[in-house]
Amino acid sequence: MTVDFLRRLFLFVVLCLVQALVLNRVHLFGYAIPLLYLHFVLLFPRNYPKWALLLWCFALGLVNDTFSNTPGVACASLTLIAVLQPYWLELFVPRDAAEDFSPSLTSLGYGKFIAYALPLMLFYCLLFFALEAFNFFNWENWLISSFTSALLTWVLVMTIEQVKRNKTA
Repeated sequence: MTVDFLRRLFLFVVLCLVQALVLNRVHLFGYAIPLLYLHFVLLFPRNYPKWALLLWCFALGLVNDTFSNTPGVACASLTLIAVLQPYWLELFVPRDAAEDFSPSLTSLGYGKFIAYALPLMLFYCLLFFALEAFNFFNWENWLISSFTSALLTWVLVMTIEQVKRNKTA
């Protein structure tokens, strides 16, 4: 086993436990739910095998669906994000970057990291809450839940990235 695999496995377990035990019980103003496990998907480096990325995200979604009682919603949404993430990341990677370039606040900078992370989070939340509701009769609640959850998730991810950045500096 490689160190990278063990590091990812540890992060996988920690994020699943934090989401299941703490964050699933947070409903800010009845709408916003922090979905911190999205940070796991954002951290995959450039040229990471796409099949492995799909398996990691499918497993993460399956575990979160199991603990959140959302049958297949997180699994489907995370798998679609795993399909999009490598192509989206290529738009923000510098031309002279290494093949194993890993996206973070330190490596991309504030502007590029926000432009990389926020649309993926927003798309995930839109898809997640659309699948959860499975109708558009109450579209105002769907939009409010999607945008507030994406914003709350973005704040948590940026906080973690800032702490990581200050720790390495």
